[in-house]
This record gives sequence, C-alpha cells and structure tokens, in this order.
Amino acid sequence: MRLLCLLPSLLLAPFTAIAAPAIVPGVDFTHNDWTLACDNTRTCRASGYQNEELPDSLPVSVLLTRLGGPDQPVTAELMLGQYEEIKLPARLSLQIDGVDQGRVDYAGQEGTARFSPKQVAALLTALSGQGRIVFTGNEGTQWTLSGRGASAVLLKMDEFQGRLGTPGALMRKGKRAESSVLPALPVPVVVLGTLPAARPSDAALGSSAALRAALVAATPAEDCDGIQPDQTVVLDDPAPPLNVRRLSADKLLVSTVCWRGAYNEGSGYWVVNDRAPYAPTLVTNLGNDDDGRSISGAHKGRGLGDCWSMNGWGWDGRRFVATAVSTSGMCRLVAAGGAWDLPTLVTHVKE
Repeated sequence: MRLLCLLPSLLLAPFTAIAAPAIVPGVDFTHNDWTLACDNTRTCRASGYQNEELPDSLPVSVLLTRLGGPDQPVTAELMLGQYEEIKLPARLSLQIDGVDQGRVDYAGQEGTARFSPKQVAALLTALSGQGRIVFTGNEGTQWTLSGRGASAVLLKMDEFQGRLGTPGALMRKGKRAESSVLPALPVPVVVLGTLPAARPSDAALGSSAALRAALVAATPAEDCDGIQPDQTVVLDDPAPPLNVRRLSADKLLVSTVCWRGAYNEGSGYWVVNDRAPYAPTLVTNLGNDDDGRSISGAHKGRGLGDCWSMNGWGWDGRRFVATAVSTSGMCRLVAAGGAWDLPTLVTHVKE
C-alpha cells in the first residue's frame, strides 16, 4: 500500500481541469513558527505557535486577522493547547519582555481569549522585533508564543493587501496614502444547479468497462490508483465500484476511491457524457463526500488530527467550480481538528 501524508500545501492546490470563477487568488505562506492565509476577498489571517524545538514549550497559538481595504484594524485571539492534560487557568495575562500588559479577555473553560486594541498594538510591536511574548495563568503556568517567522509572515500580509509603504503597514511603514491600499473584494456567489431525476440507465454505467477504460485513458496514473488495472496492490480491495449521479440532460458525475493512506483517503470525481464518447474531465481526486451538486474533502495533516485541510466544489449547472479551500493551521497540538479556520478561497454557495 502506498503511504500518503497529505500536507496542507498539497491540499491547497485542488486537482481540477474545470475553470473556476474569475477571482483574485489567495495566498498561503509559512515561515518557521508562523503561517499566513489570505483569501480572495483580501482578508488575511496569520497564526503563530510555540517553538516546539524548545523543551517544555506548551502548545499555544495566536491568530491575527485583518480585513482588506484601507484603515482596517488588526484583531487578535488566542487558544491555549488542548491536547495535553494541562489544567487551564481561570485567568490569563499577557507579558511582553517582562512588562505586564494586563489580563486578556479570557474564557477559562474554552482556553481561548481576545485582546484589547492596546494589547494588539503591543503584540504587533513585539512580533515585528525580537520581543518575548508570554501568557501567564493565575497559577503561574506560562505559555510562550514564538516570534520566529512572524516578521516574514506580516510582511507577506502587507504585500498581499497592498499596504507596503503606508502608515498602516505592519512591517514597512511609509507615507503613501492609506487610500491607496487595495480594496476589499466581495465574496463570490456560486449558485448551484438543479439536478434532474436519475434515469434507470445511470446506475448501470457503474459497472461499464467502457466507462472505466475512458477514465483510465483520461487520467494520469498518479492521480488515481483506484481505476488502474493493478489497483488492488494499492487499495487492498477488489475494483471499487463507480458511483454515478446525473448532473444534467447529458452529463453525469462519476466517482470512485482513488487512493488510501495511513489515515486519509480520497475519491476521484469526473464529469462525463452520459453516453460514449464519455470524455471524462477530472474535478478532483481529493473528495470524501458529495450530494451530487457539492463535493467536499477533508484530510488530516498527520494521524494525531491536530491539523486538517479542507476543500469544496459546487456544480453551477455547467461545470464544477472550487467553492472553498482552507486549512486549520499548523500541526502543533493546540486542538483536535486544528485551532483555526484559515481559508484561501471563500464563496457564498446558494442552493
């Protein structure tokens, strides 16, 4: 069995040959202990973590969020590590270079907090330099936020949002007018098409040798092991069935398991003609579930399940378009399922 470890960088690039709406592409960037995700509306989210190379460094993460457009503030929130059996404090305060910045707005049962504007300003100043950022519980337990990589990530955020050289830039301030900052963009709307009733002949195509042969011919072998003649070596399974759904008067959605790894699997989805020549077009090989009009995929970054990548696609009546791309952040044992939602593609899907 081929062992696949799917990292967020892989899942942020869905395999698709079908055109997506004309939108500004998002960006993801990671350096040391910080990672950045900016989406197609120009909203950016940067998350930082503990330096896991240091002994006894407790898991912690801070999320910085800034909307696109001029004069937008930065907001910040925090999550203490939830994996280890550490008693969460009842209260939490922020210290920078040993100077007390006061208590944060902390929810003890959840281990999460929000920062005041003054605390955000102090946090950003520390991250742009070499400040030491420590969160201390009322019982004395301390969580240290790493600044490694923060300046590079914040610089990339400024660049994406068009803030470099403006007074509001986080890293390279200047006198360029704030009004010159790139504007925020609207969330694209994807209207899902209405599916027609299935036909008796649709299900029969699931066992069609001709359709399977067309999929093999149209799909690179590395994109889908499950349709290859020797797939049992990879999937430990007899030839997985082809699932067929009707999309329109002459188009079908065909899917089957493509690959399995130690803790993930992915199905391939193709749009095909409902009769020969089938002319398959691969939408993705990262799917996990679908309802005919929508396809979704979610994959662990590692077996512990503390980091995930998610993707979505929607049928607009003519084609499948990407509707969502995101990760939950870095694999740092902060929370089961990951600490945050860090999208690089957002849409509003209307049924």
